[in-house]
Amino acid sequence: MALWIQAQQLQGDALHQMQSLYGQHFPIEVRHYLAQWLEAQPWDTIDLENQQDEPKARHLLDDLVKGLQRKAEHQMGEDGFLLKIKLGHYAAQLKSSYDPCPLELVRCVKHILYTEQRLVQEASNASSPGSGPVDGTPQRYQQINQTFEELRGMMQDTENDLRKLQHSQEYFIIQYQESLRIQAQLSSLASLPPAERVQRESGLQSRKSTLEGWLTREANTLQKYRQGFAEKHQRTLALLRKQQTVIVDDELIQWKRRQQLAGNGGPSEGGLDILQAWCEKLADMIWQNRQQIRRVEHLTQQLPIPGPTEELLTELNATVTDIISALVTSTFIIEKQPPQVLKTQTKFSATVRLLVGGKLNVHMNPPQVKATIISEQQAKALLKNENTRKSDSSGEILNNNCVMEYHQNTGTLSAHFRTMSLKRIKRSDRRGAESVTEEKFTVLFESQFSVGGNELVFHVKTLSLPVVVIVHGSQDNNATATVLWDNAFSEPGRVPFIVPDKVLWPQLCEALNMKYKSEVQSDRGLSEDNLVFLAQKAFSSSSNNPEDYSNMTITWSQFNRESLPGRNFTFWQWFDGVIELMKKHLKSHWNDGAILGFLNKQQAQDMLMSKPNGTFLLRFSDSEIGGITIAWVAENPHKAGERMVWNLMPFTTKDFSIRSLADRISDLNHLLFLYPSQSKEEVFSRYCTPPNAKAVGDGYVKPEIKQVVKVEFTLPNPEPSSGNSFMEHAASPTVGQHHNFTIYPSMNESMLDTEGEFDLDETMDMARQVEEFLRQPIETQWSGQQS
Repeated sequence: MALWIQAQQLQGDALHQMQSLYGQHFPIEVRHYLAQWLEAQPWDTIDLENQQDEPKARHLLDDLVKGLQRKAEHQMGEDGFLLKIKLGHYAAQLKSSYDPCPLELVRCVKHILYTEQRLVQEASNASSPGSGPVDGTPQRYQQINQTFEELRGMMQDTENDLRKLQHSQEYFIIQYQESLRIQAQLSSLASLPPAERVQRESGLQSRKSTLEGWLTREANTLQKYRQGFAEKHQRTLALLRKQQTVIVDDELIQWKRRQQLAGNGGPSEGGLDILQAWCEKLADMIWQNRQQIRRVEHLTQQLPIPGPTEELLTELNATVTDIISALVTSTFIIEKQPPQVLKTQTKFSATVRLLVGGKLNVHMNPPQVKATIISEQQAKALLKNENTRKSDSSGEILNNNCVMEYHQNTGTLSAHFRTMSLKRIKRSDRRGAESVTEEKFTVLFESQFSVGGNELVFHVKTLSLPVVVIVHGSQDNNATATVLWDNAFSEPGRVPFIVPDKVLWPQLCEALNMKYKSEVQSDRGLSEDNLVFLAQKAFSSSSNNPEDYSNMTITWSQFNRESLPGRNFTFWQWFDGVIELMKKHLKSHWNDGAILGFLNKQQAQDMLMSKPNGTFLLRFSDSEIGGITIAWVAENPHKAGERMVWNLMPFTTKDFSIRSLADRISDLNHLLFLYPSQSKEEVFSRYCTPPNAKAVGDGYVKPEIKQVVKVEFTLPNPEPSSGNSFMEHAASPTVGQHHNFTIYPSMNESMLDTEGEFDLDETMDMARQVEEFLRQPIETQWSGQQS
């Protein structure tokens, strides 16, 4: 509600702008009476382009309507009666307007709240000149707003000059016509008697001489006015071009860069509302300047006066047309990028937006936008303005035409491609070791429209971020690597789609950390120790000093073309496997700090040998993509007095889809303390699956899967449960308590391999046998065992 209180204090143009936000689509009374509720809702968490977020939007709409109805019911008294009727009417009106598309309500409210916040910040900045940033507004934003104020003053000055010039010229024409009338009178004196002619001619000649002198002086004055006007416009257009450079070449490019990094998991690029507000101000000012110049051109045509003004005006007209053209073509942007890993025969979406469309009234004749997929070489030719045939493309996109729609609530003009699909792709000849997942394409969006009554016609184009096309899910991993490298290391204004072949290791660390935190949805990123481990893996190094890697470079080949030593997968494939495992099954444990992860066997052994028996840790497998293993310290059951570190065979996503990590750790009684010294119950118990109740009524007992290891480990305080255990389908708790009740086939081989790792496949075979046994009626089981 604090924002609404501040918004009510706005004055002048800012107050008018705030009031113009409201209307039939969203009455200002709704904003006033539900101010606190409106400002407390999570509007920004809803993706306007994601139809899956529509239920959230509908829930907000329902709450809004109920809030208005409650507010109406509580109105009392004579004035309250009228307000009760009005609020009830608004509730029904909003329900009717937004029920077919509740996401439009979210778009409307987000626009209102953002604009109010911007107006309040601008008013606060204006009231405290010379101070630092107010309310977190960046200093460069204040500079942009100050420049707009300067431009507004300059335009007002030229508008005053234009009026003065127009009035002076009108008076000049009147006096010029008077001189023509005097000249006509002098010509008509020939028919008069000589005496009368001389008398009248003397007076007319005197008036003519005086008037011609004034006209000569006034013509020079008008020429000076025109030249002064043109020179002022030169300064105004120079400042406009500079302001446009700051907004389009700096701020908008930065937004595009943030959008690109967001593809790697970086923070959201932020809304376009403030950029659109700036671009619309630019468009409005450029257009007003253009109109002023055209008015002076018209005055010059009405009264030609020899001089340099005509040439200056021609130059100004060309300059202002160039500026408006650059603004329009630069502000045709992709608000929502198509997926950068694009699978054929799969639906995808994208949104393009013209930031100045509403201000230039482009929506009065809505333009159509066409999407085409082109290759890297075609993109290069396009940016070089080389001749390319209209039919040139590298594939066929279905549903690739869309009309731009104007959203009055937010003042945005955009085209939403919702159901595009890449039917086929035409690949080029690849270079050397380059694979199909290293080939880059881009989606070209283009449109054509006119402004100012067809005075200016624009053909606009924009390219999407690089796209890697795949035909099978197995290619997704390598395609993602190409996209990540491109997003992280591309430079603004590059030739499509050149990226460096090698980068500094710390640069890659930043990209990997960004990706990891985003995918795992965690504030806990990669620590310095984690990054050292990754460096050791990437460079086959044994150094533990982070400084040793600070100036090292890693090539694309090392990243995702060459396999790691002794492995059949690349560095990225291993790292991406870790990400997939974590985000699907283990993110909670990572956020809790329960998973150290980035350790090798030797490091795990060194850490555990100094801890009590039963201490364990979790580390990612070096040998298997997307694997995690449990390492623990215990007595050697075959050699008294000797302690050793054991490693279970790695678990993968497939294993955790059968039984969770927390349940597996709970099953293993010899695991007592999570490194360094936390009780495992304290860390994992809240994630464990509650035990199943007995199945009754059909003669069967519901089976359970449990994690066990067929080795006895001597513990400081052994639990009463059996030391021998398997990955088993257990009977009900009652049956399972009979330790002398054996239902397992005999096993001669240990389930631990020579390195102490657990053979999961073998135990799964055992589990299936046990499950078949448990499917028999209980009476048959007992009779079979007793016989």
